[in-house]
Amino acid sequence: MNVGPECEFFLFHLDKDGKPTTDTHDEAGYFDMTPIDMGENARRFMVLTLEEMGFEIEASHHEVAPGQHEIDFKYSDALDVADKIMTFKFVVRTIAQRHGLHATFMPKPIFGINGSGMHMNQSLFTLDGENAFYDPSTPDQLSQTAKYYIGGLIKHARSFAALTNSSVNSYKRLVPGYEAPCYVAWSLRNRSSLIRIPAKRGMSTRVELRNPDPACNPYLAIAAALKAGLDGIKNQIEPPVQTEKNIYHMDAAARAAEGIVALPASIQEAVVELQNNPVISSVLGDHILGRFVEGKMEEWDEFRTTVHDWELKKYLTVY
Repeated sequence: MNVGPECEFFLFHLDKDGKPTTDTHDEAGYFDMTPIDMGENARRFMVLTLEEMGFEIEASHHEVAPGQHEIDFKYSDALDVADKIMTFKFVVRTIAQRHGLHATFMPKPIFGINGSGMHMNQSLFTLDGENAFYDPSTPDQLSQTAKYYIGGLIKHARSFAALTNSSVNSYKRLVPGYEAPCYVAWSLRNRSSLIRIPAKRGMSTRVELRNPDPACNPYLAIAAALKAGLDGIKNQIEPPVQTEKNIYHMDAAARAAEGIVALPASIQEAVVELQNNPVISSVLGDHILGRFVEGKMEEWDEFRTTVHDWELKKYLTVY
């Protein structure tokens, strides 16, 4: 398995006491350059440091939201990439700190703007080095192996969400209107779907899973995606018909007519889905599954019993 992650993060200012804020003087947007992109200098040092450490950086740019950035490094085998994601996050936060900034991989730090994702490009290679997802003889040049792999991802998507989106905050990102997937579907071009197939073929043929976020444990998230895809191959799970419509603009009846279900809406719902799926829960094993579920339900209980600022603003003077 080869994986190419697309890691997004925010750069925020510190307050006078050195504590992180959610403030940025950055007015840039997608792929904007200096002088609007105020984090460009810090991002350049991140790239240089990563390259000195052996990373092959393929892209570095400003993302859609103010203060949001993305650095992409070359794909590699699953375990190597998981190691590199952990190293990457440490380097980014350290270099940001040296520039008087705070880097966060929190999925949705600010309401009303895009959150940070970690799209996961995946492909399987044969033992003789050929891309198992590529078949030049088919209309879309996707092999049957790729189709079954997609079928497995589609079947198990709601169950591995607890591992690809593993925090309470993750589900504030997975809402309509901010380019994050909310519904389980696939397409060659549709960016509102959970799974997109990038245009490149040949050795670059791959499946892009769009719901993971950079707060996840990459070892567990990658393993779960692989397990889902291999289950699709093993059991020859055909994917549904691909969806070319903008799913965000479809009502519930239209989605139901096409068999499109939603991803879980909370970490609590996602954990229940994980527990009820023996294929995906087997990735963790009984011991880690038990500890993971226990920790996430504690997190959910703490969140749901806390009185938040939104509630005070909404109800304190009304009732």
